[in-house]
Amino acid sequence: MNTLYSVITLFSTTLTLGPLVLLARLFGVQQKPNGIYYKAPRWWARALVKAAGIEIVVHNPERISGATSQVYVANHVSWYDTPVLLDILPNFGFVAKRELEKIPLFGSAARAVGVIYIDRVNHQAAFGAYEDAALRMKAGESVAVYVEGTRGESYALRPFKKGPFVLAIQAGVPVVPIVLYGTRAVNPRGSLRARPGVVHIHMLEPIPTKGLTYEDRDELAATARTRMADTLRTVYGVNPALTNISNAPTSLGATPAPT
Repeated sequence: MNTLYSVITLFSTTLTLGPLVLLARLFGVQQKPNGIYYKAPRWWARALVKAAGIEIVVHNPERISGATSQVYVANHVSWYDTPVLLDILPNFGFVAKRELEKIPLFGSAARAVGVIYIDRVNHQAAFGAYEDAALRMKAGESVAVYVEGTRGESYALRPFKKGPFVLAIQAGVPVVPIVLYGTRAVNPRGSLRARPGVVHIHMLEPIPTKGLTYEDRDELAATARTRMADTLRTVYGVNPALTNISNAPTSLGATPAPT
């Protein structure tokens, strides 16, 4: 019954809010903080979170900033990662794979509210998308990215994409690592079911990028990965599979397991 209610909620909210934001774009409504393009995704997300019976616990919520731009980099294990992040993060846009744009209504509505689609095959197009993200960050918006590039089947961390870290360096904004835990129990990858559960969102210590250059991107990624891996290991006993990733250098402010 919970799954059926969640599916009905997904379709009803998408069919209601999708045309609303598309009409807003058609009539020239501009993007602004707490405007329709920010409110509609949050309404959509909160309806889905409630329908699934999810309780969200945010650790270190003071690290969520609605006033200054940040690049949020999160792990990704479930379709429900997106609704829970939309529920808690203010004034931000998602970076998502271009394949999602092909979903009828959802894809075009997501673009209308500011989702930035990345072509994972065409690197030149991907670069252009990140340039778009950088411009929006200079206007005060934050960006959230699933840093592994795809959903995993477990909480073990996959290799990190470097694009989000290059973006943060170029924009001169902090990187805020996010660890999501619990969404996999709500909805595992490849499953349509939804179960009630508690989802923990760990807002980890921001990593400053002031003074960093393009050459520092790998070290910046390693710092974020180390912090996320430490949290998964020390809080949840997860083997984060730190394959081919060295420990972050202390020059970038690596700290053990800031949760």
